[in-house]
Amino acid sequence: MTTPDNWQKSSFSGFGDGNDCLELATAPTPATIHLRESEEPTTQLTTTPTPSPTSSTT
Repeated sequence: MTTPDNWQKSSFSGFGDGNDCLELATAPTPATIHLRESEEPTTQLTTTPTPSPTSSTT
């Protein structure tokens, strides 16, 4: 699995010392979305997009 290297921080980072940030990144191969907490950058949640349902006509 490819680990992303371009993380983006949420525009809302809480009210403290600025360390309560949610970060998001995508990786193209395989197509995945990664989330992590800025205080724990080595712990990541990885998701895969759900394919769009196809419609069939008979």
